[in-house]
Amino acid sequence: MRLPPLSPERKIKPRLFEPRMSALFFTLLVPNGIYLPYFPVWLEAKGFDPEKIAIILSAPMFLRVATTPLFTALADKARDRADVYIALVAASVLASAGYFLEPSYATVLAVSLVLAVVWTPHSPIADSLALSGVRRFGSNYPAMRIWGSISFLCANLAGGFILAATGSGAVPSILFLSFCLALAAAVFAPRLGPPRLASPLSAADIQDKAPKLLNAYFLCFATGAGVIIGSHGFLYGFASIYWKSVGLGDSTVGLLWAFGVVCEVCMFVAFNRLFGRFSVVSVMVMAGIGAVVRWIAYPLVWPLGLGMAGFFGVQALHSVSTALILIGLQKMIGETVPDEQTGAAQGIAYFANGVSMAGVTLVSGPLYDRFGVDGFYAMVPVALVGLGLIWLAARSAPKRRRRR
Repeated sequence: MRLPPLSPERKIKPRLFEPRMSALFFTLLVPNGIYLPYFPVWLEAKGFDPEKIAIILSAPMFLRVATTPLFTALADKARDRADVYIALVAASVLASAGYFLEPSYATVLAVSLVLAVVWTPHSPIADSLALSGVRRFGSNYPAMRIWGSISFLCANLAGGFILAATGSGAVPSILFLSFCLALAAAVFAPRLGPPRLASPLSAADIQDKAPKLLNAYFLCFATGAGVIIGSHGFLYGFASIYWKSVGLGDSTVGLLWAFGVVCEVCMFVAFNRLFGRFSVVSVMVMAGIGAVVRWIAYPLVWPLGLGMAGFFGVQALHSVSTALILIGLQKMIGETVPDEQTGAAQGIAYFANGVSMAGVTLVSGPLYDRFGVDGFYAMVPVALVGLGLIWLAARSAPKRRRRR
């Protein structure tokens, strides 16, 4: 596909482009590293029962599936995507300050919904800026993006040690400060003008290109991957609360989350050497089986007396149940989707992931309230449904792919 020509001024590489983008990615994922493991703990400390926690966590997931493509499309039409990014980060700072209000159920839910709308587009817009640098200047995307994974890991660890000293009541303050840090970096975001290709998850691109992807192989594959990812909803919603309930401290909770991220990164690094020769369907099947094993194992760790070693062992499966899914999905898109339809393919996959995760998170509240950690067993059939969809995708794949 031929891209529109660049104007002379847009051929000039911004000064310190890679370091500025690395700083953007680093600050981008600090709030995520706090929110994911510790926000549910704060909700429980404020007296919310599991059902209300599940609604507060899942409602923003449903909303952002609809709103994020609209903001990425808006960024594509702006004079410069950096301006939209700065505005959204500033809005996130203001929205996160809402958690300082009296934490009634209605207030926390409303703040979470508003925050989701302005927070979720950060990542696809930052990716769009970085990918423009890759195309125009030959920048190294992984070398910039890896700083996001590093910051997420650091936030997991630092957040745990801070909360161990201050208590879970500090979560809103840490979250607010992390958005302030992101805003400080956003001010220095490189200015590149409008993109020549649609940003990831752009509504306009999805609407234009998605009909060309409506085939059984792609839809079953993307949906199956989304369902397996969605089976992690119980983990993300209630693992920290469960670990705290058996006596683990905040710093240990942070270490467990961080260890899972380390294992995920190791899989990304070692994938080609370990699994590069496997077909994409085989990779997804291994990921689905890893998820099933993980959900069976979690409830058994503490009763069997496996203690911390057991939890770290189960967290190591994050490299299989999550990393292999993400790699396998991108591998499938790279092998079967034309370049001009990649953005729409990413959008459909994002929709499948988001809806599945939101739905599973919503039902996880009643599950945890009634069954506690045994609610993980309910994630087994969810992962199996995902595996079934992957099997259907394999059955409907072009013959040349089934022979691999």
